[in-house]
Amino acid sequence: MSLSLVQDFTAGLGFALDAFQQRAIDSLSAGRSVLVAAPTGAGKTVVGEFACHDATVREGRAFYTTPIKALSNQKFRDLVDRYGADNVGLLTGDRSINPSATVVVMTTEVLRNMIYESSSALNTLRHVILDEVHYLADRERGAVWEEVIIQLDQRVQLTALSATVSNAESFGQWLDQVRHGCDVIIEERRPVPLRHHYFVNGRIYPTFRAGNKKGASAQHRERAAQALAGVPNPDVMMLERQARQRNRVSNRGRRLASSVRLRWPSRPEVIAELAHRKWLPVIVFVFSRAGCDAAVDELVRSGVRLTTTAEQQEIDVIVDTMLSEIPAVDLAVLGMDGLRAALRRGIAAHHAGMIPAFKETVEVLFQRGLLKVVVATETLALGINMPARTVVIERLEKYNGESHVMLTAGQYTQLTGRAGRRGIDDIGHAVVLHQRDVDFKSVAGLVGTRSYPLRSSFLPSYNMAVNLLRHHDLERAHELLAASFAQFEADAGVSRKVERLRELERGIGGYAPNVDCDHGDWQDYWSARRQLNAAEKDQARQRKRAADDEIRSAIARLQPGDVVRVPDRPDVVAVIGIQYTKGGVPLAQIVGTNAALQRIGPRELAAAPHVVDRIRLPKSGNPRQRDFRKVIAATLRSIDSQQTHGVASSLVEDRSTPDDDRATIAALRDQVTSHPCHGCSKRAEHERWQYRIDELERDVRQLRDDVARATGSLVRRFDRILRVLTDMGYLDDVPQPTEDGMRLARIYSEVDLLIAELVKDETLLDATAAELAAVAAYVLYEPRSDEPAPRVSMPTTLLDRATGHINQLADGLRHRERQAGLPPMRELDLSFVVPIYRWAHGADLDVALGDLDITGGDFVRNVKQAIDLLGQLRHVGVPALTTTAETAMDLLRRGIVDA
Repeated sequence: MSLSLVQDFTAGLGFALDAFQQRAIDSLSAGRSVLVAAPTGAGKTVVGEFACHDATVREGRAFYTTPIKALSNQKFRDLVDRYGADNVGLLTGDRSINPSATVVVMTTEVLRNMIYESSSALNTLRHVILDEVHYLADRERGAVWEEVIIQLDQRVQLTALSATVSNAESFGQWLDQVRHGCDVIIEERRPVPLRHHYFVNGRIYPTFRAGNKKGASAQHRERAAQALAGVPNPDVMMLERQARQRNRVSNRGRRLASSVRLRWPSRPEVIAELAHRKWLPVIVFVFSRAGCDAAVDELVRSGVRLTTTAEQQEIDVIVDTMLSEIPAVDLAVLGMDGLRAALRRGIAAHHAGMIPAFKETVEVLFQRGLLKVVVATETLALGINMPARTVVIERLEKYNGESHVMLTAGQYTQLTGRAGRRGIDDIGHAVVLHQRDVDFKSVAGLVGTRSYPLRSSFLPSYNMAVNLLRHHDLERAHELLAASFAQFEADAGVSRKVERLRELERGIGGYAPNVDCDHGDWQDYWSARRQLNAAEKDQARQRKRAADDEIRSAIARLQPGDVVRVPDRPDVVAVIGIQYTKGGVPLAQIVGTNAALQRIGPRELAAAPHVVDRIRLPKSGNPRQRDFRKVIAATLRSIDSQQTHGVASSLVEDRSTPDDDRATIAALRDQVTSHPCHGCSKRAEHERWQYRIDELERDVRQLRDDVARATGSLVRRFDRILRVLTDMGYLDDVPQPTEDGMRLARIYSEVDLLIAELVKDETLLDATAAELAAVAAYVLYEPRSDEPAPRVSMPTTLLDRATGHINQLADGLRHRERQAGLPPMRELDLSFVVPIYRWAHGADLDVALGDLDITGGDFVRNVKQAIDLLGQLRHVGVPALTTTAETAMDLLRRGIVDA
């Protein structure tokens, strides 16, 4: 590559390259791949843009991939501005613009699909830019990045752009191994230094011990702050100590008084302080969609107004222009009046529950400086160009789908990376608000942590399996899986664990002399002790299991309409329905006299529930509706209290231990107490050493199990998948995909095998376009809430039969997966079937949603997911499905979905 090409590129930038950007461009110029790991806002994308420039000049092609459609759309606009509309295309699954262009922006899934389909678009491909490559850690979609990296033709240069991760060298070593050459470029310096703060009791404190000097440069102050990082601000530590003294009683019985009380700052108070310091605009991260909306409402109600009259007029023009294609009736349902009122004050929310047009409007207004406060979920931190002067984090805990957990250091770094606008701000600010359940030392510990490793989420799927075997034999497929970053990490972990094993075994050898007993064979004695302990634990487990089984059986026997008295509850409750967890545990949906909807299972009950009566449930409505539950509660209160008074379940009686088990335990006790070592005067000392040895031996066994699991773990999972696919006729004995397997290869979904089964047994052939859309929604929809699914009446006879049949197929697949040692497929949910069916028939948004509690953004996203699946069904080789799927897609693409 000529020097003039690099000079031509840099001349068009309008600014000088930073050293790390120059190193990365030099590597690309030399024909090598690069991994660039740098803080948010450091300018990583300049390296990716150089790869695009090279493709445009040297008559190759460049694919610029991103993890989310919003980022693809934004990058498309940026590149069109630079290279012109004729040279740039966009492919995001539901949008296709100029796909044969020299530079094409796409989601990573689109590129993965191209590779599996051996697309001719890859023939002249010279560069692939993987923006936000650290997204491969994502549990749901991260595997796609590794599929691309492993299988991309070796002649293609890779430009991987990552946020700062602490194991960038290790990740780079893997890239160097699988891409046959990759230079690792790490930049740790932020272009705009970041200062960390803590907001408590109306004041903002530096998180770490202050080290500022008047007149010092921003970079000097930042270096000073870094030198003191890890030393929590003593002023805040003193505040916490004084607050803990409130109402504490001294050793002499005197009450210690303290005037210090730590309070959680209000949102208007925080914004007022930031405005006073001229630290706006700000992004406030709240890890809940409802929390974002509530925060905006609170700021509006409190009278916060951050815009001038001229800015308000400009906001109105932009809003009207960007939302002009959405029907007014749908805008009303989506709360347009409230959105506009907040925007005109310079305040907005940004989260996945908003329709894309609303989110894009917020992004444009923020980028133009018209919004001063955006309250957002963490998705905003992923690459979208919305930097602010300040970032505020209200809570350091977030819900991960199962429980509330502390943010990782990597997540904190990603969020605060939005603070500080290059070329505008000298310093960016990150502010953590005081929260009652997290002490300041923990906050400082998180902020000061510099370890945030990138971890692989790669796991083979059914679709991946048949696609690998379309192009490779079994041996090569195994090699490709073994080449994944997941296996690279596992192998590195094995080396560390083997060394630890050696240390533990040396420790056990050193402890052994301390358990030599002069009275007899200590190991024989200890073996008897272990047997006795195991037998007694097994006896306790049997009693517990018998009690649990009785409770489970009692719950499973309940019927809708049963009136039940449960332990530790004063009122009777009505059973609405019975659900089962993925593990087959029965859960009863109940409504009590307080009209609250709850689920109870074996964990919540100390004894079996007792049926005392039956009632008729309301014929219309569903349990999510308050009126539905109020009718039930009123009926329960009217039941004769004498009929149920005192009828409570007693605790399940312990099952008596079988005679042979009791005899075994008695014999072991005799063996232990009669053993010579039992009377040794040093027995207590021997036991202490033996317990240490036992602990080390447990660690040894655990490590050996870990090593066995890690070695070839992905290949073993892959082979289990192959067994399922072969048994079901998707692979032959070679193994190579059958005709059904080739259809499965074109279905990219978490429930790919279930969809392939529907295609194979021709369940979908008689469906109308609206019914096919509804079936797509049934297999794809995952509710965000843990609330029990409502009872749904299907709008057509075919849908009633089809959903029942699909549920049976899903049960059969789960059974096969459990037998094969694979995690079973998730449960299906009917909630979105009727709304999408109504939408396909032309209903307004309000009518389509009906009673379903879902945001406009979730509605659009779920409809688009159905459109994406319908698009895949067009290409599975069933002509009747092709026509129906295309019609269904056309019916769904309207209004807010198509805006």
